[in-house]
Amino acid sequence: MTDRLGHKQTAAMFTLMVLGREVPNQELQEVVGFTLTGKDRTTLNGLGYVDSEPSGPRKSFVHVLTDSGWGWCEKELAADGPPPPRGQSTLASALYVLLGGLNDFLQRENKRLFHVFGPAVAPSGAGPIVEEIPQGTLEERIRAAYRELVREPRGWVGLVDLRPKLGAPAAEVDAVLKELSRAGKVHLVPEDNRKALTAADHEAAIRIGGEDNHLLSIEAL
Repeated sequence: MTDRLGHKQTAAMFTLMVLGREVPNQELQEVVGFTLTGKDRTTLNGLGYVDSEPSGPRKSFVHVLTDSGWGWCEKELAADGPPPPRGQSTLASALYVLLGGLNDFLQRENKRLFHVFGPAVAPSGAGPIVEEIPQGTLEERIRAAYRELVREPRGWVGLVDLRPKLGAPAAEVDAVLKELSRAGKVHLVPEDNRKALTAADHEAAIRIGGEDNHLLSIEAL
């Protein structure tokens, strides 16, 4: 069961979820008609759901959902989550019906919220083309993609950049990376600056030992 948040706190969480990036208070005001300040902000910061940092000459806060914040949103959508906040409007009640339908879709399609609210995929010809690595064993393709992307010996490469070059299902890539990690042939670590992570970074991460890892390094090529 998720923590029961106030109406404004819940609205802020869902707004940050949909926008899927850092959002300044000024933009919150323009989009939903309120800012995240005072006790509402400190409560969400204290729960670990939202990171807030002052920015600009006026030190206005910029907010972004943490990993825990995304987790709260997913649980709030779930059918076995808590009932909607009491005393809400009929429109808010209808919103929770809509969110329940969204959760049903995610469950059927085995998707996460990042798939819905992450960055849009550019249409063909609208962005850079990612060239896949020539065929070989998956380990060979991982090593070839790493060599192409790395900028210095034993440097770190984002899995979000590596995966598109492999031409293999995520589950297969995860299995090989975990095997190589156990054998000490590759190193996988989380991104220290969680605020820099995009929805695509979250989706590309590999979970090992209860922790999401976003970066890869290979010593021996």
